[in-house]
This record gives sequence, C-alpha cells and structure tokens, in this order.
Amino acid sequence: MEKNEALKKFLLRLGDNALIQGHRLSEWCSRGPMLEEDIALSNLALDNIGRAQAFLDYAGHFYSNPQSADDLAFKRSERQYYNFLMAELPVGHFGYTIAKQLYISAYEELLFEALTQSTDDTIAAIAHKAVKEARYHFSHAADWCVRLGLGTAESHDKLGSAMSDLWAYTQEFFEMTDGDLQLLQLGIAPDQNQIKKVWTDKVNKVFMRAGYVMPGECHQYSGSQQGVHTEYLGHLLCEMQYLQRSHPQAAW
Repeated sequence: MEKNEALKKFLLRLGDNALIQGHRLSEWCSRGPMLEEDIALSNLALDNIGRAQAFLDYAGHFYSNPQSADDLAFKRSERQYYNFLMAELPVGHFGYTIAKQLYISAYEELLFEALTQSTDDTIAAIAHKAVKEARYHFSHAADWCVRLGLGTAESHDKLGSAMSDLWAYTQEFFEMTDGDLQLLQLGIAPDQNQIKKVWTDKVNKVFMRAGYVMPGECHQYSGSQQGVHTEYLGHLLCEMQYLQRSHPQAAW
C-alpha cells in the first residue's frame, strides 16, 4: 500500500471515530439526566465534531479529486466508513453511554498523546489539541463510573452490565493493518500494542475504584477496518446525511 493511501485511511478512521461519536453524543441534547450533564454531553459532542472536521479536512487532501470534510461526512456510504463498531452503537441508557465513553476516551487520550510525537506535522498539531479534550473526556467518564458503581444497586448493576457487554468491542481499537504498520515505521502512527498495555491498566484502575472486576476474554467483534459495520451505522447515516442526499450541494 502506498504511503498516501495508508495515511488517508488512517485519517479517515480518526475522523470517522470522532464524527460518529459526536453524532451519538449529540442525541443526549435535551435528554440528559440533569441540566449540567445535558450540557456536558453536548460539549463532548462538539469536541468530537470539531476533531472530525480537522481530520477529515486533512484526509481530503489525499484524494485524487480533493474532498472537503463535508464531502467525506455526507457523501460516503456505510462501507466507506472506518469508525470503531463501538462508536456507532446506540446511546442506550446513561450508564451505557458512560461505559462507551470510558473505553473510547481512555484509548483516545493515549492515542493522541502518542500522536503529538508524529512525524506528520499536521497530525501532531491536531493531536496536541485533541489530547487535552480526550483527557477531560476520560476524567468525566471515570468519575461517573465511580459514582454509578458505588451508587445504588440499580446503578451498579446497569453500569456493570453495560461495561461487560461493550467489552466485546474493545480489542478492535488495537488492530493494525499493513498500512498502519507502514505508518509506524515512518513514525507517523504509534504502536497499538504499546497503547493496549497502558489502556488495560488505565481502565482496570477505574473498574477497581468503581467496585467492578474487569471482564475476561470473550468473543471480540471487528470489521470496521474493512468497512463492515453493525446495522446501526446505516440508520445513523440515513438520518445524518438526509439533507445532503435530498438536496445535493444545498447551501444556507
């Protein structure tokens, strides 16, 4: 695989993760368990959307016919998206969303911290801003895990069930394609195996604080690296892309 093609797909994955996470988090707007948390989740969504624009804008430069962030967000099909399967899963109840945020933000904090050292100056610049956001996202999710885990019996059980169910989607974070290995050799992308070790310890500390035991080995879902997704992404894109599909090139 050519370097530019590998870099394009890597950037699409970063942008798609942020975009789909942001869209899912935005579904909590006006539905949060309290006003403060409603605003917090909306702000997390905005952080992700901003990050998606940055990565997708950069990815667009590697197409033979340059694409904008909007082109890539609204004109690609489901099989052309590379976000993690976990990101596209429905928000579920509040504890389910917090469990998703814990796993993803713990990973992203470590990923962006590593990417600040990328030999690609644009990626490094985006990562310098993104790591600060991811650090807060993780802190927010970890605090809520402890509050729910040590709260009522119901909150403990619901969060525990969510963290157990979502565990089957976590190992996909660390998969590396041939393109990723090429970028690793060039110093553009990090070694996911190293991130996995730190991530496991980081997440386990939250489990212990919240009164849980980290799940054991289980069947792991994957496929997003090849553009294979759950049924939920298609429904999400139908909603998100509706206006552009109905009125191509429409402008305010």
